[in-house]
Amino acid sequence: MRIGIVGAGAIGSLLGARLAVSGSDVTFIDLPPRLAALRKDGVRIVATDGSTVRLASPQLAECGQEVIALDAVILAVKAHDVAACLPALKVLLGEQTAVITIQNGIPWWYFERHAGPLAGTRLSSLDPDGSIAAAIDARRIIGCVAYPAAALASDGTVEHVEGQRFPLGEIDGATTPRVQAFAAAFTAAGFKSPVLEDIRAETWLKAWGNLSFNPVSALTGATMGEICQQPETRGLVVAMMREAQVIAEALGINFRVSLERRLAGAAQLGKHRTSMLQDLESGRRLELDALVGAVLEIGSLVGRDAPSIRLVYALTKLLDVNRRAAARAD
Repeated sequence: MRIGIVGAGAIGSLLGARLAVSGSDVTFIDLPPRLAALRKDGVRIVATDGSTVRLASPQLAECGQEVIALDAVILAVKAHDVAACLPALKVLLGEQTAVITIQNGIPWWYFERHAGPLAGTRLSSLDPDGSIAAAIDARRIIGCVAYPAAALASDGTVEHVEGQRFPLGEIDGATTPRVQAFAAAFTAAGFKSPVLEDIRAETWLKAWGNLSFNPVSALTGATMGEICQQPETRGLVVAMMREAQVIAEALGINFRVSLERRLAGAAQLGKHRTSMLQDLESGRRLELDALVGAVLEIGSLVGRDAPSIRLVYALTKLLDVNRRAAARAD
């Protein structure tokens, strides 16, 4: 299995390192600064049990460099960075190369190959000019939901905090030989990667927590456990999740996990800082549109209001805009 990992951040490095150790032919594809660090120190993963996985000499390629005969490209960048990756993808995609997407939140392809009345609808919050959909044929896409919590430490080490699930699914619901082959490779790497007939439902299940906990954590600086322990923030998260569930159910989505169980799972993460809080603290752009804005856009498409989500989105967007403006001024 020849796999290119576009985006060697925490999740991309975790996935790529364990795939490589288990026998897949993995190339990490990123910008020069990250590649320089990987070339110097390799890829080092500290697992949940304290053990380490290390690739001393990973295969590396710079964005825009051709890597031939890839079976799959795993797109592991933030949703707002996908458009910037399109030139790199152009030289990576062979005739049969699949694109496995593991972005947080709602994916740009949500209504591609969709069976409902909104089939083909483009989400302007995620693909404003349609360039992503034009560059990546929907038939290439395999959806993947990344459940592991991981963080990239200042020394380049990836700390795997929790979780092993990377469920996969064709976006038209088919069970194909290729998705079964990729699931087998992920499973060989030690992940839990079932093939799902409805990857969109799983996307909503993950997004359910992300759209609430992530922006609330960015606004408050609180960890997952702290948000759950404080009655007011817990109540806000519950309100946002209920609004999101109404929107999802209007699309025919059934949640296989109750709201209470989803909250309990979040509380168990304790001192974990959400990815959005990590981005805020590191001065990176927030994944606001994929996690929250797209949910509001879908809500407008199905005629469902979400006042709590809209309020939190407005506050978090202003935080992000002001912080980035201040950074430019400095």
